[in-house]
Amino acid sequence: MPDTDRDPDAYTLKLCGDISTVPAEDWDACAGIANPFICHEFLRILEESGCASPEAGWAPQHLLLEDPTERLIGCAPMYLKSHSQGEYVFDHGWANALERAGGRYYPKLQMSVPFTPATGPRLLVREGENEELTRRMLLQGAEKAALQMGVSSVHITFPTEAEAMLGREQDWLFRTGEQFHWVNNGYETFDDFLADLSSRKRKAIRKERKGALENDIEVEEITGADLNEDHWDAFYQFYMDTGSRKWGSPYLNRTFFSLLGERLGGKVVLMMAKREGRYIAGALNLAGTETLFGRYWGCVEDHRFLHFELCYYRAIDWAIRHGLKRVEAGAQGPHKLARGYLPVTTHSIHWIANDSFRRAVDEYLEHERREVQREIDYLSDFSPFRKDGKYQADADEL
Repeated sequence: MPDTDRDPDAYTLKLCGDISTVPAEDWDACAGIANPFICHEFLRILEESGCASPEAGWAPQHLLLEDPTERLIGCAPMYLKSHSQGEYVFDHGWANALERAGGRYYPKLQMSVPFTPATGPRLLVREGENEELTRRMLLQGAEKAALQMGVSSVHITFPTEAEAMLGREQDWLFRTGEQFHWVNNGYETFDDFLADLSSRKRKAIRKERKGALENDIEVEEITGADLNEDHWDAFYQFYMDTGSRKWGSPYLNRTFFSLLGERLGGKVVLMMAKREGRYIAGALNLAGTETLFGRYWGCVEDHRFLHFELCYYRAIDWAIRHGLKRVEAGAQGPHKLARGYLPVTTHSIHWIANDSFRRAVDEYLEHERREVQREIDYLSDFSPFRKDGKYQADADEL
């Protein structure tokens, strides 16, 4: 392990505008294998497809940390942003406030995985290196980059809790949010999971699963070498329909999905519903070593309960069969509570250059954190799971 007293000036910090110039083996030696979104290939696909590009307002500025031998020991996916789209941690109000006061919020630096509200490491450290020291140097490197570039702020969204706490110690502003995750309590079958629910909830889920497959609907689970361009043609149609209705401008293009299937197909789990020989709906997941991450859903026919079946129940069933510990079903969703997904806290940390603006945001976040925790505590009382042999309040009462 490196000497923790070594002078940080002995290390070199660099910014990289094209992840393909970083050897994949070096980046992945820092990223590890647990989370598919931070691997070199996924980030490269985003850039190569043009989804994460200067033209899209996501200019890569990846942070690289080298030791005195020019060996990469730490890195972080980072982008120069000209807007706040595709982040899922909303700071539009901050931007408006600063600009009304005569300041300039954009550009800013965003340390994240574009368009991906999934918790995972952001301050990536090569195995065998001192994690805390390296992460601190990466945080300091992000601050230096922001000052040199003259940007308003740096935002690290959906980091691990440990990274968020470290940032807080470094005097970054600390923000919390809420998502709904399913946790595998050692289940061997989907029925084992149902057995942990109240009788009323078990019956409701069984009814929804049966109803979802009415009208002769069949569901295929597609992954790896079984993925082909016909699947992506159909799914992209679903994705565009949902994206256009929900936020008006879908972030991913058709090329992205082809590259994803070609290069990371082994991590893709595509749930596709078919009726009368035609795909009518689909849900895209990516699998890590411990977690199944639900990402996108869409359809061209509306069928009752089909969304719940493809996005939530099939994901749970797949995770159980493959021994995964949890399912993260993405942003939004108190409706997920009744289906076994419980509220959890997500984190972000923020460095702001302007002192007076920083103080104002800090005061706001103090109130926001209390409200987030209050909501999580409230929703937890409506868990569909049994507790100490008794049923908790039913989620249907929400």
